[in-house]
Amino acid sequence: MKLTSDFEHEGMIPEKYTCDGANVAPVLKISEVPANTKSFALIVDDPDAPVGLWVHWVLYNLPASTREIDEKNLPAGTTAGMTNFGFTKWGGPCPPDGMHRYYFKLYALDKELNLPYGLNKKQVEDAIKDCIIEKTELMGRYILKRFR
Repeated sequence: MKLTSDFEHEGMIPEKYTCDGANVAPVLKISEVPANTKSFALIVDDPDAPVGLWVHWVLYNLPASTREIDEKNLPAGTTAGMTNFGFTKWGGPCPPDGMHRYYFKLYALDKELNLPYGLNKKQVEDAIKDCIIEKTELMGRYILKRFR
């Protein structure tokens, strides 16, 4: 399974997806999906945050037919979870102390979970742990303009 966007794996995340720009989520493309996938979950987090792991986006109940994740046009049935920003939408990179890494983790699941709205990262991870078929990651980096 592959997850891609308009930035390369381990490359720089374009400014438009961050607090220096429009703070919109990047469009993510999914390919090479395992045949027995019934749904997906997506978690985006930053392990370099000064307070520890910082969660930027949580999506689950994504239909198995999903091949593109676009914040403005999420597939029907997709459910948003709670980020560390305290809301259920994309919270773009805005690192307070230099270069950070952002991991976009996509999970192919062997069943539909129909989890309730607003779960946090840990709750989603606990719910999917026994039904993960495959996991893939896309990692991007970002540093604020003022630190460049």
